[in-house]
Amino acid sequence: MTHIDEPRLESDLGYRFGYVAGFMGFGADDIAAIHGAAPVLAPLVPGLVDAVYNKLFQQDATWRHFVPRQHGYQGEVPKTVDQLAMDHPQIQFRKQHLGRYLAALVTKPYDGKMVEYLDMVGKMHTPKAGSKELDVPLVQMNALLGFVADALTATILGLGLDRDTEVKTLRAFGKLLWIQNDLITRHYQGEVVRS
Repeated sequence: MTHIDEPRLESDLGYRFGYVAGFMGFGADDIAAIHGAAPVLAPLVPGLVDAVYNKLFQQDATWRHFVPRQHGYQGEVPKTVDQLAMDHPQIQFRKQHLGRYLAALVTKPYDGKMVEYLDMVGKMHTPKAGSKELDVPLVQMNALLGFVADALTATILGLGLDRDTEVKTLRAFGKLLWIQNDLITRHYQGEVVRS
């Protein structure tokens, strides 16, 4: 039986990533499958980004989070959700961020820097990083990540990969998105109290 330092899971990002990845069996073969999908997935990223933003636009509960100034965006911001059209420069700015995120998933090495990046994806949707006005509820983050997971699954199934590659790629992305989910959720939990 392996001893897990549970308090360290809450304080040491690398240790947490290693534990969750190891528990699920996310390793070198999964990373190779994800990186191997890059040439066929990269051209589809703009379509995935559009699908995500079309979904976000359908609910006021998700779209309202794009009204406040986004961290790094210097242009004019809308005053209300009704003024925020899909072609607004702030939405285009955010779409570029999502595109870079999806590209990073399939191209970057899964080292400490990437783990910090995945963790920041969770943190930046809270007042703990980026804009102090941005506070996306966890239910919206979960809904979004579920939508992204399904969109990626549908995309991978439509690539015409041989069965073995398809299965490996789907399983690898499934594990990766569960890791991402953990690194989002951790920024929503209160202080962990141990008895």
